[in-house]
Amino acid sequence: MIPLQRARFLKPFLLLLALLATAGCSTLEAPTEPGPAPKMKAGYLFGCLAPGSLPDGRAFVPPPPAMDSVAFELDREISRKALTLQGSEHWKLAAADADLDFPPAAETFSCALDAPISEKETPHLYRLLHRTLTDAGLSTYTAKKKYRRKRPFMINGKPNCTPDYTERLEKDGSYPSGHAAIGWAWALILSEVAPQRSDALLARGRAFGQSRVICNVHWQSDVIQGRYLGAATVARLHADAGFRKALAAARREVASARARELSPQRDCKAEARALKLVPPGAPWPANR
Repeated sequence: MIPLQRARFLKPFLLLLALLATAGCSTLEAPTEPGPAPKMKAGYLFGCLAPGSLPDGRAFVPPPPAMDSVAFELDREISRKALTLQGSEHWKLAAADADLDFPPAAETFSCALDAPISEKETPHLYRLLHRTLTDAGLSTYTAKKKYRRKRPFMINGKPNCTPDYTERLEKDGSYPSGHAAIGWAWALILSEVAPQRSDALLARGRAFGQSRVICNVHWQSDVIQGRYLGAATVARLHADAGFRKALAAARREVASARARELSPQRDCKAEARALKLVPPGAPWPANR
């Protein structure tokens, strides 16, 4: 059984966005051990991108579907199907996916990578994921603040998978999804780190976003637009020389870990079983 982790969300970013200033991912460039990265509050690290370099979703993310639109009815139908998974192993995995706190969040993609992701075994990759979490998460906030869309549980009255954070989520816009942006950004980055595992990594990145629908905290359209912002963030990151060097260091680390046949620390069989559970007629496939 996959344990329910404490959920951490991106609300502190709203207070700290004006304070963000960073020299890129230069602190990740060391060929052996990465140096200390600048820290934000609440356990987050500063990202690689300065605020002015982040994608602005207001420029290319369309407004969320209107309540009386066919698109919103599709969102509602997908949400109704996802609600059938409440209490299942996939529901528990979705609750675990909600946790963005490090170190637990670092291991989220380790089964798909088929290698551990930890500060001990892969310190460059660990730090790279920790910092790009901030970049991808922050990329959604201009659109979130503009649209302030209500979350599914606020409309359907059904439980969500992180009840301790319900009040906080009610004050945080649903559209687009920050978790979906983070998950897709990580999937793209990890696919460059280990191209031979890209199919599994992209499938896990998609499932990470779908976890938000299963959790009853996001609509499907929130997740789709979040993925666009995650991809846009990775495109911006590639313009940063420090990011490119950190990516190369992470690639070497993972190759070394795989050569030593190091295994993920997660229960990969339980994760695989959970990911195969999808509601009938769901618009996403079960992970293979």
